[in-house]
Amino acid sequence: MPTTFDFEKIINSVEQGSPPPLHLWHPALSGDIDISIDTQGVWRHCGDVFKRTAIPRMFARILCREGDQYFLKTPHEKWRIKVADVPFYFIHLEQVPEGQDTQLRFVSITEDVVILDQADKLRVSVNEITGEPSHYLQVRDNMEGKISRNLYYQLVALAIDDAAAQKLYLQSGEHSVYFGSY
Repeated sequence: MPTTFDFEKIINSVEQGSPPPLHLWHPALSGDIDISIDTQGVWRHCGDVFKRTAIPRMFARILCREGDQYFLKTPHEKWRIKVADVPFYFIHLEQVPEGQDTQLRFVSITEDVVILDQADKLRVSVNEITGEPSHYLQVRDNMEGKISRNLYYQLVALAIDDAAAQKLYLQSGEHSVYFGSY
């Protein structure tokens, strides 16, 4: 079993372009590595922020979730990492014309792109103590990303108000997606 984690080897083994076939890779657990993702999507190694932004972008491509644990996986290695909340953090919103409609496209710190094309792709979680909502997007393979506070306010400005029901909705393409209550 390997005892060290070779960043360069992994970077070189993962092609740029289409996502790697993580579902086809079944290596044994190589161990735990001191890589973490904080609540704002910042990747750290041994407590220090990665200086090369290409590394977290590449790691996000080989990230998988099994149960409540997250792993970096290659065909021959599988390393457990720590994730404070969710592994992705969305910081940018684009409104993309789609026929006569407009779709909402979100971009994360690691440059993952999610189009809000299903009503169940957005989840709202309300903190029981503060009452503050947090919004999460389904990214892939049972992994989510949190919408940044700045992006939240941009979405509030775009939201459609159903005053009778005291609810807000986002329109993305043909889908009306629940955004919150007031």
